[in-house]
Amino acid sequence: MPKMKTHRGAAKRFRTTGSGKIMRKREGTSHLRRRQSKSNKRRLNIPVEVTGANAQKVRQLIGD
Repeated sequence: MPKMKTHRGAAKRFRTTGSGKIMRKREGTSHLRRRQSKSNKRRLNIPVEVTGANAQKVRQLIGD
């Protein structure tokens, strides 16, 4: 069987940490940020871990 290619869209959106967790950016950062509170905008800068069945699918797409 040939090797599975990396899904380039997924590779740009997800990062793997040294311990193997898959991290993603939070939604809601592209526009209309002036209406959001400062605390909410700070919270959006913190990456979050992908869990559950989604993590298995993303791991398969990015080739980990």
